[in-house]
Amino acid sequence: MPDVLTSALQNDGLIWICLAALLASTVRGFAGFGTAMIYLPVVGQFFDPVSAILTLVVMDLFGPLPAVPRAIREADWPDLKRLIAAAAVTTVLGVWLLSRFDADMFRYVVSIATLFLLAFLVLGLRYSGRLTPAKVYGVGAGGGLLGGAAGLAGPPVILFYMVSSHAPSTIRATIMLFLLGFDVIIFAVMGLQSLLVTQAIILGLVLVPCVALGTVIGTALFDPARETLYRRVAYIIIGISAVRGLPIWG
Repeated sequence: MPDVLTSALQNDGLIWICLAALLASTVRGFAGFGTAMIYLPVVGQFFDPVSAILTLVVMDLFGPLPAVPRAIREADWPDLKRLIAAAAVTTVLGVWLLSRFDADMFRYVVSIATLFLLAFLVLGLRYSGRLTPAKVYGVGAGGGLLGGAAGLAGPPVILFYMVSSHAPSTIRATIMLFLLGFDVIIFAVMGLQSLLVTQAIILGLVLVPCVALGTVIGTALFDPARETLYRRVAYIIIGISAVRGLPIWG
């Protein structure tokens, strides 16, 4: 175990990865989304696809815990259950696709998918119909597939819920708990497919304090009256991270 810990801490990009985890969790704390879209383009420069997502999953299983009690009180539980149930089915296929990506392909997929989804958010191209139970299941299925393949389980849910009639605090809490549930699902799926990497798990645990600190900071900053400002800040940070994560930079 000491050798594995030493190996994890000697990664050339450790400082950048820690900063990305801190920034990503802070953004999620006040905006309710953005962790994977900010973190993965950075960590993908230093790890293979499976290990990159595994560090995200492990740190996300523990880091957001300070915000969970509040989220439990504010979430829309009927929708949350539908989202998680559907994601549990499609994550299996997503992880299978992930295991077929090489490092550069993964970086392209993550960065391009992030920029594509960011364009939808910025341009306001969101779903405008009624969120029926069947459609919520469909959104959860899309989140599970994209989350398993590229670690981006949140954006499909965000695109639908940004126009929901729910209060901003309810949307934020539902998305946060969905992502936490997805992390449990994908970790189990990776285990069943023998994709768990000890070094990545250790690094994910090392990042937990960064995520916890960022979550506390972001949650403290959250104010429903400033929702528009939070979104704009999140969009800028996500865009910079996605562009910087493209393999064209080396």
